[in-house]
Amino acid sequence: MMATFADDALVNDQLRDYWGKAAIRRWAERDLIGEELTIAVTKVLKHHDNFVVTANVDGNFDMRGLPDPLILAFYFTIDRDLIAQLIILRNRQDI
Repeated sequence: MMATFADDALVNDQLRDYWGKAAIRRWAERDLIGEELTIAVTKVLKHHDNFVVTANVDGNFDMRGLPDPLILAFYFTIDRDLIAQLIILRNRQDI
């Protein structure tokens, strides 16, 4: 997975920044692998060099206060065929 990220990539997961591959690797090990995250993609949109991936997310984490299903949007910015930026947000479905 790490080969898909640029060396100086940024991941912002719910308002927390992770800069560079080392920080992104720690985030992935803790929040993706450690929480046994499952991601079921429901939609992919391309906008210039950006992609928005919408997905239902589940895993072994505290779901109190979160909607069911939990729908997240993953905003990817691609530069030279690598992920330069990934922003993960929970979009409101009630507006």
